[in-house]
Amino acid sequence: MRKWQERLGRCCLSVEDIRGRLGLPDDEMDQLLDIEKRYPVCVPEYYLDLIDWTDRNDPIRKMCIPDPREFSEGGEKDTSGEADNTVVQGMQHKYSQTALILSTNQCAMYCRHCFRKRLVGLSSEEIAERLPDMARYVSSHPEISNVLISGGDAFLNPDSVIRRYLETFTAIPSIEFIRFGTRTPVTFPFRITEDDGELCAILSEYGRKKHLIVVTQFNHPRELTAEALYAISQLQEADCTVRNQTVLLHGVNDSAETLSALMNGLVKAGIAPYYVFQCRPVEGVKNQFQVPLSRGVEIIDAAKAMMSGPAKAFRYAMSHPTGKIEIIGKYGDAMLFKYHQAKSERDQARIFTRPVSASECWFSDPDVIL
Repeated sequence: MRKWQERLGRCCLSVEDIRGRLGLPDDEMDQLLDIEKRYPVCVPEYYLDLIDWTDRNDPIRKMCIPDPREFSEGGEKDTSGEADNTVVQGMQHKYSQTALILSTNQCAMYCRHCFRKRLVGLSSEEIAERLPDMARYVSSHPEISNVLISGGDAFLNPDSVIRRYLETFTAIPSIEFIRFGTRTPVTFPFRITEDDGELCAILSEYGRKKHLIVVTQFNHPRELTAEALYAISQLQEADCTVRNQTVLLHGVNDSAETLSALMNGLVKAGIAPYYVFQCRPVEGVKNQFQVPLSRGVEIIDAAKAMMSGPAKAFRYAMSHPTGKIEIIGKYGDAMLFKYHQAKSERDQARIFTRPVSASECWFSDPDVIL
């Protein structure tokens, strides 16, 4: 067993394990214990140590510790149409050039804002168990130029499984690059740094065949620790490009100062900001983390004024069932949007305006054409 696996086995799996640190009265503890029955808890000791326990509203705490608002009414199970896009068990094909693989339902940490909370800790049809079927599908669709291996967390797969994915997809001529979606550099960097070099050796080996991109999710500048940055440097030394997708989260990074510090810090570490995503209205997430669209635009614009050019290269976007919709800004009494990626050919690169109320956080209707 590798050191990282031993560490992972010591993760906090219940709020009962940290009752003393939480300092909550019994009635509030009972609420959290009820929540974890539906939305399980898993937090590495490393991430717990980043929390300021004197602050009930600490942003790191909000991302990993249950909150009673997770049981408030409202929200959807599948906000981007994942079920409709499944073409092989465990694989989705929403955008022409990309195949998305949900390779595992395991994560080093169960983030409270996760849009796949319906999958956490469960056995699911969306778990990738049919790699040969996936390979045949990709091979028969030459328009697919890249594969995104996600989860859960792609790096929670054993090294042998990661090797198998890479061996399979680097052998397909039409595949130009492969991406891994992982939050382990953020929440559990030891997966990379305490693996006896095996994971990075595998990435380096197959990176000589096809370009590899690791997509992380740093949401707050305090996550850019020495341990996290060392893990990133190991991936970079393995010739992986590292990019970052941030989620705009109420109470975590919904200020211009926090967001600009994060993006500037990412660029300093050689990580390319990729997207800032509008938080999805998922059950157990909507009422705790969403920021209104009009407020989000204000935050993004103010933050970009404090960023370097490379730091502001990201797109503020909503991952909607119809596609990735870039949120451009206010336009008179409405807001201006553009399809950055679209599921339907009719929407490719389409620009549109839409009235947006001060409290509106999402397009709840399935068709946003006006």
